Amino acid sequence: MPTFQFEAMDATGQEIRDVIEAPTQDEAQATIRQMGYFITKISEKRGEKTATAGGRPGRKKTFTIGTGGQKMIVTFTRQLSILQDAGLPILRSLKILEQQMKPCGLKNALMDVCDDIEGGSTLSESLAKHPKVFNRLYVNMIKAGEAGGALEIILQRLADFMERAQSLKKQVQGAMIYPIVVIMVAIGILTFIMLKIVPTFDKMFQEFELELPAPTLLLIETSRKLAYLWWLIPLVPVAAFIFISLLRKFKAGRMGWDQYMLKIPIIGNLIQKNILARTSRTLGTLVASGVPILEGLTITRETSNNAVFEKMYGKVTDAIREGETIAKPMKEHSCPGFHPVTLILWMATLGIPPMAMAVVSPSLLGQALYISVLAAGAGGLFYFMKVKQRVVDDLVVNMVDVGEETGELDTMLYKVADYFDEEVKTLTEGLMKLIEPMLIIFLGGAVGFIVIALFMPLVSLIQNLSG
Repeated sequence: MPTFQFEAMDATGQEIRDVIEAPTQDEAQATIRQMGYFITKISEKRGEKTATAGGRPGRKKTFTIGTGGQKMIVTFTRQLSILQDAGLPILRSLKILEQQMKPCGLKNALMDVCDDIEGGSTLSESLAKHPKVFNRLYVNMIKAGEAGGALEIILQRLADFMERAQSLKKQVQGAMIYPIVVIMVAIGILTFIMLKIVPTFDKMFQEFELELPAPTLLLIETSRKLAYLWWLIPLVPVAAFIFISLLRKFKAGRMGWDQYMLKIPIIGNLIQKNILARTSRTLGTLVASGVPILEGLTITRETSNNAVFEKMYGKVTDAIREGETIAKPMKEHSCPGFHPVTLILWMATLGIPPMAMAVVSPSLLGQALYISVLAAGAGGLFYFMKVKQRVVDDLVVNMVDVGEETGELDTMLYKVADYFDEEVKTLTEGLMKLIEPMLIIFLGGAVGFIVIALFMPLVSLIQNLSG
C-alpha cells in the first residue's frame, strides 16, 4: 500500500508532519481530515511521479529564468477568474490560459498543474508544488475557495489584492527613480569638475606661486586625492550593499537593520505605512476568504518582509493560541524596543562621514576624530529618542478591536489598508516635493563652493597685477 507524507495544522495552529498509508491520495486526504487536521501539503513518499507526470505528448517545457514577473501572474489570475465565472471547468480553463501564454516559468508550472489535476489532485494541491510561482497566500486562498465552493469569487478577490499590491509597489518605486537619476548625474558632474577642471587651476596657481586660502587648499587637496582614489566612488556603494546583505543573513543583524530603516525620518515612516497597508490587506483578504486566522497571521507575517513586523505578528499568533484577541497583543508588542545593532548603525551613520576629512588631508585627523565622536554621540542620542516609538499606531489597533467585536474583521482591515494606501501616496508625493529643492540646494552649494574656492585666488592675482 502506498505511503503518503503530509504536512498539516491542527485546531490550535500547530504544524503536524507525519506519514499515512492509504490506497490512493484522495483516501489519504479524507483520513487526515477525519483526524481533525488542515492539510497544507501531501505527497507520495515513494514513486510520486505518476504516468502523467512527464506531460502529454507534444508539450515540451522551455528553459526559463524566473516566473515571468508578478504582472503575468496577476493577469493569469484575473483571466482565470473570468473563465471560472463563465462556468468553464477548471482544467479546461487552465489549458486555455497555458496554451495562449508565452514561454516562461508560469507556463511550465501550468503544464505540471494540468497534469496533476488530470491525475486526480485538486487545484490547490497542484499549485502548492510550485512555491516559486504560487506563494502560500495564493495557495491557501485557492484552498479556501475550493472548500467553500466559491473559487471564482476567491480568484477575483485574489486578483484585486495582487493588483492593488502591485500598484502600490510601482508607485513607491517610480517615486524613487527621479532622485536616484538626479543624484547620479550630480555625482558625475562633480567628479568631472574635480578631475578635469580643478587640476587645470591647480597648475596655474602653482605657476604664479600664489598663497592660496583655506577653501582653495581643501578643494585642490580633494581633487588630488580623488585622482588617486577615484575607484572609491563605485566601490563604496557596492561595499555598502555587500555589507548590508551579509548583515541581514544573521537574525540579530536583520532585526537591527530593519529597526534602523524604520527610524529614518520620512523614509522610515513611508516604509512603515507601506508594510501596514500590505499586511492589513493580506490579512483582510485571507479572513474574508475563509482561511483560519492562525494560518492567515502566519502568511501575513511572511509577507511583511520586515523582522520587526514578523516578530510582532508572531507574538500575536502565540497570544491567539492562548485565547487572546488580535488587538491587545498587537498593541503590546508593536514597540520593538532597544537593539544594540541599531544603535551601532546609527552611530556609524553619523560618525563615519566626518572621517573623510582625514582621508583628504591627514593633518586634519585630530579634528576629524573629534567631529566624528560628537556626530556618533548625536546618532546614538537620536536613536534613544526614537527607541520607544511604536510601529502600529492606535488607529490600527482600534479598528482591529472594533472588527473583532462586530465580527467584521475583514472589512475593518480593508479600511485600514485603504487608509494607509492613501497615506503612502500622500507621503510619497510630499517626499518628492521635498527631495527636489534639497537636491537643487546640494548641487548648487557644491558648485558654488567650487566656484568661490577657485575665484578667490584669481581675484587676489588680478589685484596684485593691477597694483
